Amino acid sequence: MSATRITPGLHGAPAEVDVVVIGLGITGAGATLDAVTRGLSVLAVDAHDLAFGTSRWSSKLVHGGLRYLASGQVGVAHESAVERGILMDVTAPHLTRPMPMLVPFNSSVTRLQAVMTRSGMWAGDLLRRAAGTSPDTLPKPRRLSSTEALALAPARRSAGLRSAVLGWDGQLEDDARLVTTVARTAASHGAHVRTRARVVSATGTSVELRDELTGETHHVQARMVINATGVWAGDLVEEVTLRPSRGTHLVLREESIPDLRVAVFAPVPDETNRFVLVLPQPDGTLYVGLTDEPADGPIPDVPEPTGQEIGFLLDVVAAAFSRPLHRSDVVGAFAGLRPLLDVPGETNTADISRRHAVLTSRTGVITIVGGKLTTYRHMAEDAVDAALAHAGVSAGPCRTRALPLLGAAARPVLAGLEQPQRLVRRFGTDAALVLDSAVETTGLSVEELLAPIAEGIPVTLAELVFAITHEGAHDVADLLDRRTRVGLVPADRERAVPAAERALALVAARRG
Repeated sequence: MSATRITPGLHGAPAEVDVVVIGLGITGAGATLDAVTRGLSVLAVDAHDLAFGTSRWSSKLVHGGLRYLASGQVGVAHESAVERGILMDVTAPHLTRPMPMLVPFNSSVTRLQAVMTRSGMWAGDLLRRAAGTSPDTLPKPRRLSSTEALALAPARRSAGLRSAVLGWDGQLEDDARLVTTVARTAASHGAHVRTRARVVSATGTSVELRDELTGETHHVQARMVINATGVWAGDLVEEVTLRPSRGTHLVLREESIPDLRVAVFAPVPDETNRFVLVLPQPDGTLYVGLTDEPADGPIPDVPEPTGQEIGFLLDVVAAAFSRPLHRSDVVGAFAGLRPLLDVPGETNTADISRRHAVLTSRTGVITIVGGKLTTYRHMAEDAVDAALAHAGVSAGPCRTRALPLLGAAARPVLAGLEQPQRLVRRFGTDAALVLDSAVETTGLSVEELLAPIAEGIPVTLAELVFAITHEGAHDVADLLDRRTRVGLVPADRERAVPAAERALALVAARRG
């Protein structure tokens, strides 16, 4: 693909399509890819940008469903395990990796609790096997001695540590990167993907759009309309009632908990089966999360963590490690809102099922809500199936279960690519395209394009240029907050702004 079809604004957008998809988080991007690969014409729009909402605020994990198994949601757990396997082995091996997880047992954990935890890990492995995921992708869990556990997490508090269990789950390179890749794949199949395009009103057969760059309006006739706006779904369709919950994470530098080679479960005091996760990231940071708190009131564009949540997460982690942790160790924090359906009788958002739901409004708008990032593909398939059934439209079968995303390849192939590893991790076999197109666009040397944009920030100018030319990035926020995740650390974001502005100017000069 030589040029992107992810375009800010509505200039040249079609006036009639088979499907309009509203919202370009992971579910909307997935529905766009599903519909266009069935042979349907698709216009996908978002009022802001790709991955603007909840999809970029996750733990960056590909969950196998263990937490849902513990709460008795066996169907949701199996679905998660199946979709995890599809992501890691078929559709996005370049954007996922096996993640080792350490669950330590210290003196505060009873023998019964340890047995239950180990049993849960083995139950999770049964889910993996039932889903058909190879142990080469996700190894079996195993018991560790305290010495083995401390070798993987040297900063872990050793006092009272008896043993541990090592399990495996999936980890994403980045959640917003997955959204962008799904959207770019849909565009490569012919979908019209437009950001800065706000839906003013919608029915099951038409939408009124406003170009947020020009203010102009645009009417689109459609045979089907899918509402994938997440926590904002009720603003578009009055029949949908949600009870969002807030999940907060902290961002630490890796030196705050040095030499950590695995994700670590830190037990929450006085809770039988609740943990805080410490998740090492490839960019030299750690994510700590997460909370599950009701989020009442109006839905903000960007949710803010509360001081109480930040304090809770930091206190739990500090108790699990030997190095003292302070508020000054927190270099960033972020929160996302889960689009949970309002369930009568449920007072705790943590108890609401994570199963997704597909709803049809009185005007025929198909709304998809609930679910999890890991199961986006199945959610998208169900939404498109429902839209086709409601409209009485025939189309080809769903293809996304076996359809690799752009850049995907088997792990041995990816390991053999002669490209910078950062680009391979984020773009797979498209790493060469990223670099070549940046050279062609800017005329700069490979060395300059691959140099970190600032000290301690591994993002390259090549990535920023590619985000503009191929991924529809329009401004500094698109580049730093979504195409890359520099913005998760505000101090780093400030230092990266000049590079983002330079990339925008270089592309503008070429186009102008």
